[in-house]
Amino acid sequence: MILRIEQFLSVFDGRLMNTFDEFINTYTVRIRNNITPLKDYALRKNISDKALNSLYTHILERNKYLTRFYNTSLVVKNNLHIKEEPMETKSMNNNKNVNYKNIIRNLHYEDILKNTYSGVENNPTFMNVLYDLYINRIIDYKILTPSAMHYTLNGRVGSVFSSFYFRASIMNPYLVYSLNKSLLKGTKVFTPTLGWSSYAYGFMECEEIIEYVGTDVIDNVCNKTRTFIKDNYKEKTFKIFQIPSENLMKNTGFRKKYNSYFDLVFFSPPYFKLEMYPGDNQSTMCYNNYDIWLKKYWEKTIQLCLHVLEPGGRLCYILSGYGSKNSNNSYNLIDDMNKITEKYFKHLDTLPLFNKNVHVTQHRETAEKIILFCKE
Repeated sequence: MILRIEQFLSVFDGRLMNTFDEFINTYTVRIRNNITPLKDYALRKNISDKALNSLYTHILERNKYLTRFYNTSLVVKNNLHIKEEPMETKSMNNNKNVNYKNIIRNLHYEDILKNTYSGVENNPTFMNVLYDLYINRIIDYKILTPSAMHYTLNGRVGSVFSSFYFRASIMNPYLVYSLNKSLLKGTKVFTPTLGWSSYAYGFMECEEIIEYVGTDVIDNVCNKTRTFIKDNYKEKTFKIFQIPSENLMKNTGFRKKYNSYFDLVFFSPPYFKLEMYPGDNQSTMCYNNYDIWLKKYWEKTIQLCLHVLEPGGRLCYILSGYGSKNSNNSYNLIDDMNKITEKYFKHLDTLPLFNKNVHVTQHRETAEKIILFCKE
């Protein structure tokens, strides 16, 4: 189940070039949807042989970078249990003790690094760019920009990959753990998405959690979350559904069993088209129009939350807006989604969340918020 470093390196194990001339004459450059020979592109853009040679050397020595990446972002320690004290309510930070994200990236590395696409145009995924570079002999044009080549010449091409290319966002299980310990105090929790298994990890680390139930539409995420809980938390009661949250009320068994059952519902919902996840039943694929998405995905999911929460139970979700006010790709998610939630729940509080890795612009309110409601 755990991806080992040998397996990760083997993904990028292609035939190496014999000479720098072979590199120049066989590689191409991808410029959005167009492909052009590297030799012609370098001449047109006046890219020096020194800069190109540094990239050539990196490709030959790819395993050095890939090993560093694995050891930083994918390596899993033997002891998964959270030992740190929970963060305080007003100091929640998704980037504190980020080592707890590694097990999540490791379990779902293909979906997080390759199969989930950015809703922002011309932002290819991290693993696709690396696979093109190392195996398909295709260089994304951003790697050859002056700023990127500066980093490459200084042995920091990894900074180019991490800055320029898309990776799906991950909620830190330590954040989930801290929120429950410091603020939410849940014992029986339902999550309308699984959050790449990070919700299950964070909640299962809380000894006060006696039952966890969640649903998602991504087959791999459902199966791996089930296995993760079975392997590591045998004493905990759990159930994982593979049904879109907006359709779960149609499941008679679920509706009857979990009526006013949970004291906490928690999740970070899809940010409409900010990230495009794999799977045919994703909400943005089913409801492509934003207003329809709000009504048929979001309001139906909020009605589900109302049904499963006991009186006095809490609903908490993490959310931000994104996009420029003058763009067609702009959504004021916090106001629009909260307006619907407030039809059913009492708004208790909105708290700040620090998260440096949100893929958003800064032309409107884009900071992520922890938003708390109560079922009266």
